[in-house]
Amino acid sequence: MNESHLWVAEPHAAYLHWQTTEAAGADRRRFSQRSIVQHKAMFDRFLRHLLTRGVTLATFGPEHLDSFFDDVENRCAPGTTTRLRYVKLIDRLCRHLVDVGLRHSNPAATFALSAAWPEDEPEPLFLDADADTALQRYVQPDAGDDARLCRNRAVVALLLGAGLTAAELRGARWRDVVIEGIRPQVSVPKRGARLERTVALPAFSTPALAAWQRLHPSPDGALVFPAPRTDDKPINDVLLGAIVRDALDTIGFAAPDMSPRVLRNTFARRQLLAGRTNEQTSAMLGLVSHRTVIRIRDTISAQTT
Repeated sequence: MNESHLWVAEPHAAYLHWQTTEAAGADRRRFSQRSIVQHKAMFDRFLRHLLTRGVTLATFGPEHLDSFFDDVENRCAPGTTTRLRYVKLIDRLCRHLVDVGLRHSNPAATFALSAAWPEDEPEPLFLDADADTALQRYVQPDAGDDARLCRNRAVVALLLGAGLTAAELRGARWRDVVIEGIRPQVSVPKRGARLERTVALPAFSTPALAAWQRLHPSPDGALVFPAPRTDDKPINDVLLGAIVRDALDTIGFAAPDMSPRVLRNTFARRQLLAGRTNEQTSAMLGLVSHRTVIRIRDTISAQTT
């Protein structure tokens, strides 16, 4: 079976083979294994979109890219570069499909011409060392805490201590969280392009989690933070955002973004300040690309120059 036939018959296998044997970025350097995993997840999403439209890699056109990129933008937070990454990936893919004879032209070319990395990308928001310490103090349980405050401290403790995304925290189950013994940790399952990982829990984060576990005892398979008055539905994003904002308000932190992302950035910056590399920190965040961590490291460099 020649390569063009493989792309038609087994597109997933063809893409993986191309990524691991030939594909390269704009600098002509081969992609790392972590990047390949991310690219494969992105390709799979694109291919699913084509299949729902009744077209193939050989027959899709600009109108299908329009609908795909619209879908990507509708599902992503404002200000992210997700659409741009997809444009770059699909442009590389289409150029390769032309090279192997599967396509006569590249329908992504016009999208790629107008695509560029933003020059005014906002600086990541994070807590400085003093605010980080203040929030670590805030999450310590108090004998007078009611159930709501006990839960809220535990939510913030897990976000700040492990660098989870909001979606990862919402899906966390007690079997994933170890708060006793010599190695407290949280295991995060693979989710989309984010890799499976295990993150050590710092000492400041475990008392709040232990207090919440005592107050809300649950089986191992239960959600750590179920929605109020339920056991099987995760806490929703609106309530989660409010919990984080209240905590940040309490320590006097104010910024345009008061979401769980600030705590994730703070976690990442703490790892970099402790001497971890971009690769190590990205792995702790479950990220294939180092782009986010590099931007956070730049905030450290800016303060020392």
